[in-house]
Formats: sequence, C-alpha cells, structure tokens
Amino acid sequence: MKRLSAAALETLAIIAYKQPVTKGEIEAIRGVSSDYAVQKLLEKELIIITGRNEKLPGHPLVYSTSKGFMDYFGINSAERPSKDQRSAGRPID
Repeated sequence: MKRLSAAALETLAIIAYKQPVTKGEIEAIRGVSSDYAVQKLLEKELIIITGRNEKLPGHPLVYSTSKGFMDYFGINSAERPSKDQRSAGRPID
C-alpha cells in the first residue's frame, strides 16, 4: 500500500478515535473539507461505511475503521485498552 498523505492520516486518526463518525464531524474537527481523504481511505479499504446517522438531518453516512485497517496496523482487537493497560507501557520515573 502506498503511503498516506498527511490529510488522509489525520482523517484516519479521527475516524479511528471517534468511530462511528460522520464526515461532518470529521470536518468540524479538521476545519477543512475531508471529501478527498475519506474517498482515498475508502478506496484503500482502511475505512468502511457502517450506516447512516438517522438522528441528524439528511441522514449522513457513518464511517468506521475496517478489518483492513486492523490488519495494516497490527491491531488485534477493536477494544480500547484500559487505563491500567495504557499506563503499563510507560516507563516508571
């Protein structure tokens, strides 16, 4: 897979952290249009469309990371690590 642009990587990080997320939410965080970055991430199969947000006007598409994302980054579980697990990797002062 070719390298991701800074915009695509930033968009992917937002999707991974906030998922499920709409393009409008991504753009509110980034402050710029994310159409191209989202399209490229869909083409590379790093994100998927997981449905529509029925609570928002226009029912925008909702994006999440894909199995391809998990494989590419070597992630075994979609579960977030607990606070203890996150701090376990930090060096002790």
